[in-house]
Amino acid sequence: MLLIPAIDLRNGRCVRLFQGRFDRETVYSRDPEGTARRWAEAGARLLHVVDLDGAAGERTGNREAVRRILAAAGIPVQVGGGLRDRDSVRRMLEEGAARVILGTAAAGDERLLADLCREHPGRILVGIDARGGRVAVEGWKRQTETPAVELARRAEACGAAGIVFTDIGRDGTQAGPNLPETRRLAEAVGITVIASGGIGTLDHLRALLPLEEVGVTGVICGQALYSGAIDFEEALALLEGRERGAAGVY
Repeated sequence: MLLIPAIDLRNGRCVRLFQGRFDRETVYSRDPEGTARRWAEAGARLLHVVDLDGAAGERTGNREAVRRILAAAGIPVQVGGGLRDRDSVRRMLEEGAARVILGTAAAGDERLLADLCREHPGRILVGIDARGGRVAVEGWKRQTETPAVELARRAEACGAAGIVFTDIGRDGTQAGPNLPETRRLAEAVGITVIASGGIGTLDHLRALLPLEEVGVTGVICGQALYSGAIDFEEALALLEGRERGAAGVY
């Protein structure tokens, strides 16, 4: 299982939000590319980068920060946030993203999702952000009635390479991941799932390890790594102890 550090960008800075709330922001760095290098040098094999302003549909100055991260990281980077048409997806891949994450676009335009999966095989992930089991879109500002599991099945049918599943109520809280919902979603599809939201201790990571058997291949961690609640090297050692000899998602 991969340990995937998160780099969430707002106004060109690395931040973390509490339950996705823009009024509950903590700034951790004003040097995005330096942060990317830090995690890569520490041993990360994949980074998760999100343009929060773009996800919320706002004009964003984060694109240059994303380009600098892609140039500096030296490891694969998956990028999401505001990627809602063919051109923005194509540009992001051309600029060096290993994979792109579609959230709002995937939930609202199944044909576009299927076309992009066909045009960029193996490089399209679907971000499913759920509140109470229902999908939220537009930077979590708009709640839909679509069940998370339903969108996961549609994503698989369209050819998505995998799913990034976030429980919004847990995100940024360090209160622990939503294990039952993560398992339920992973069991519903045959593509890989990356878990996100609520990681705060090594025990939370241990609790996720049994979900490898149902297709959870990675876990995104942000707040706990930046605050020091989880030591990156200890967390990496824990997860690598379970993955020796196994093939990673890349």
